[in-house]
Amino acid sequence: MSGISQKNNKGMTIKDMVTTGIFAALCFVLIMLGGAVFGVNPVLTFAVPIGSALLAGPVFLLLIAKVPKNGPLIITGIVTGAILFATGMHWTTDIGYILMGIVANYIAAAGGFKKIRLNIIAYMVFSLAGVGPYATFFLARDTFMSYMIKKGTEQDYLDTMTNTGQMWMLPAIIIGTLLVAFISGLIGKWLLNKQFEKAGITV
Repeated sequence: MSGISQKNNKGMTIKDMVTTGIFAALCFVLIMLGGAVFGVNPVLTFAVPIGSALLAGPVFLLLIAKVPKNGPLIITGIVTGAILFATGMHWTTDIGYILMGIVANYIAAAGGFKKIRLNIIAYMVFSLAGVGPYATFFLARDTFMSYMIKKGTEQDYLDTMTNTGQMWMLPAIIIGTLLVAFISGLIGKWLLNKQFEKAGITV
């Protein structure tokens, strides 16, 4: 009987699911807010992944502290990717957030969800999901353009992206996203230090 109880404790409870749903929604909103500032402009759009990584770090880390189990980060990736895809983003955004949610889950799990350094790295990896469309733009431009036109993106917007985009921007986007996600994670660590201590999360 005790073995069954212990097994159930390892899975997500209804309370865990509700908490995960709330925090996944918050992560999505913050990711959208951070990226939307740049996404409306075809010249600044290349900074969308960097902006998207700026605000959600504290919420992402708090979710891990609240529900230190396998699943919440994967669910957050699925929710974020699905909604962004539904709003007209490139399909690599959806796949990226699902895959990075899985990878982030296993990174955090490697420390039992109790190691803040690994949890911050998990957020950095999760944030890379937003790089997918821009990698496609630089590496398979014709495919990217035709897909986005079908999704309703204006030709003038795409033409400006083509005229502005330079290959050196891709590594800059990746590095910038990782750096900003790291800073966001550090801010989260500072803001939520007491909550992390209560949850038994260590450096």
